[in-house]
Amino acid sequence: MSTEWRRLPVGAEVMPRGGVHFRVWAPAAMTVEVVLGGGVSDAAAHKLTEGEGGYFAGEVFEAGPGTRYRIRLDGDSLYPDPASRYQPEGPHGPSEVVDPRQFAWTDGRWRGVSLEGQVLYELHIGTFTREGTWAAAEEHLPALADLGVTVLEVMPIADFPGRFGWGYDGVCLFAPTRLYGAPDDLRRFVDRAHASGLGVILDVVYNHLGPDGNHLARYSPDYFTDRYATEWGPALNFDGPQSGPVREFVLANAGYWIDEFHFDGLRLDATQSIFDRSPRHILADVVRRVRGAACGRRTIVVAENEPQNAGLLQSPESGGPGLDAMWNDDFHHSAMVASTGRREGYYRDHRGTAQELLSAVKWGFLFQGQFYSWQEQPRGTPALDVAPARFVIFLQNHDQVANSLRGERLHRLTSGACLRALTALLLLAPSTPMLFQGQEFFASTPFLYFADHREPLAADVERGRAEFLGQFSSIAALQSEGILTAPHAPETFERSKLDWDERRRGGAALALHRDLLALRRADPTFRDQRARGVDGAVLGRAAFALRFLRDGAADRLLVVNLGVEKILGGMAEPLLAPPTGHRWRVIWSSEDPRYGGGGTREPGPEWNLPAEVALVLAPDPASPGEEGLRPGRGRGRVRGRGPV
Repeated sequence: MSTEWRRLPVGAEVMPRGGVHFRVWAPAAMTVEVVLGGGVSDAAAHKLTEGEGGYFAGEVFEAGPGTRYRIRLDGDSLYPDPASRYQPEGPHGPSEVVDPRQFAWTDGRWRGVSLEGQVLYELHIGTFTREGTWAAAEEHLPALADLGVTVLEVMPIADFPGRFGWGYDGVCLFAPTRLYGAPDDLRRFVDRAHASGLGVILDVVYNHLGPDGNHLARYSPDYFTDRYATEWGPALNFDGPQSGPVREFVLANAGYWIDEFHFDGLRLDATQSIFDRSPRHILADVVRRVRGAACGRRTIVVAENEPQNAGLLQSPESGGPGLDAMWNDDFHHSAMVASTGRREGYYRDHRGTAQELLSAVKWGFLFQGQFYSWQEQPRGTPALDVAPARFVIFLQNHDQVANSLRGERLHRLTSGACLRALTALLLLAPSTPMLFQGQEFFASTPFLYFADHREPLAADVERGRAEFLGQFSSIAALQSEGILTAPHAPETFERSKLDWDERRRGGAALALHRDLLALRRADPTFRDQRARGVDGAVLGRAAFALRFLRDGAADRLLVVNLGVEKILGGMAEPLLAPPTGHRWRVIWSSEDPRYGGGGTREPGPEWNLPAEVALVLAPDPASPGEEGLRPGRGRGRVRGRGPV
């Protein structure tokens, strides 16, 4: 029988002529049956035929879209389908047959997204709205597009046990969690995002599966390997015995999100824990599968990689996997130290100086092979030739906000003026900026670590979370006082939900982000993300200037001072010199009263920089004698030898 109409190599597929075709990889089993209704009635059991390589397959004409079923192994226990498209009762319940062809897409003219020019926005569907559903999130898509966001980065949605969680403990990789709605609700969300001009990429986890509800080992222990260790559980087997079907399973999943849900790419979690010594790394195959599944639409694949291995960005022709971009933790860490002064835990190797921030903008990673004392080993690989757009920079993300004592956002940890200046750096730098949900309106709600596990796992997770935060000495000192929130407590989850009434009230923070993104979008100089398009100069420990180089009169100058008021005096720095026949004029200031600032004056002849400020300057044609910032009244004193 031909099965060319199958979209996936495994799972339940509705057949064109009716009925459902099931295919399961279960080399550890002698017999495999599909039990309709998810019950134990033998009358509802349909035996699958064993084929080559441990696969079992067969047709069940009594099944169709909406049919619930389980897989029975060796006539004994019942399990969900490893490739279930939907788990309406969670990972321990029955699977449900889904026909993706029943959804009527309207995005036929959508051509996808490429990396250049994008502004990312990370969100967690369960806390993005009070309802925590795709339908509720859909209502806010126009507002995000109006803000200037271009691509949504959705935190993991593979189904997991419990009532809430971050999603990184997913166990049913093909089943969008029932907590946010049905699969067609997700399709509708993506469809409406495209209608609003927004791309959508999905955060996926291919380094481990969660500790509860993971039934893959029942089908085959070869899904996992003990040759490698991750921080969260057994690693997936991509290069050992029987790894072929495991690779096929994960690659099918990568293509599935692009094909059946029209996602515009993926964000790959913790790629340093995706182990593979095969001639062709699984990451290269993931990228290839994503591109192929898009059928001509543009896609982006972003990696999180703590060791900062820039080789992930190398093209397949150069021996790399060809990922588009990587998260740049160095930018975040330096900005955090600069804004809070705290160098605990993994911030220890960052000083938050002007030079660090300037270098992060110019060169991406700060650690490109130097010794990293926090890990007592070198960190990073050379990345001086990597284009700026391929570094995703941020001041907040889900991890970093939650890793504070109370899940507090940066505006609670530093001054408003300092944060406004850093926001300008984030949104005008040539890298690809990313905002975290609620950042654009300085949300008052925290973002905490939450995971609804049963005992004794809940206690283990709470203990593990406390141990992780213990690397920050100030938090460790308070752990005995019971300040840390319990991950499994419902109030931990509820407190993390955004209050959209705050955003509807508008406010200075929203105006700040909207204006900066409008400037980035409208000004060709700030849109330009070419390599070597920016140079910089340190003006003091906390002050620096970035010169965006274009063609003289189109140059822009971003001056940032995160410290006290500073008078430069003699300006022995060529990057501060205006183009010929021009003088600098301030065209944007983080101290604009509309953003909550105290007003701005021109830097003046001696470049008087206010405290905690970011200024954008553009060349302005000058009258004779008015070049630079000097008003041109008088010649001033000439120091040197007296008359002879």
